[in-house]
Amino acid sequence: MSTGIVVLIAIIALVIGAVGGFFLARKYMQDYLKKNPPVNEDMLRMMMMSMGQKPSEKKIRQMMQQMKNQK
Repeated sequence: MSTGIVVLIAIIALVIGAVGGFFLARKYMQDYLKKNPPVNEDMLRMMMMSMGQKPSEKKIRQMMQQMKNQK
């Protein structure tokens, strides 16, 4: 085989692998986020109420801001 053909096949395989990997990773992340949604204000409110605290809007916003800052 010619060296040019081998290089061409390698480049095509690399491109196909990169595109395939991108779509597989995208599908995995979509499924993961469906099963484990990120925490929102309603979830915080429910958690605090289940712990016996009466959440104020200020406290909810403070906790959301702290979570955003940690990321």
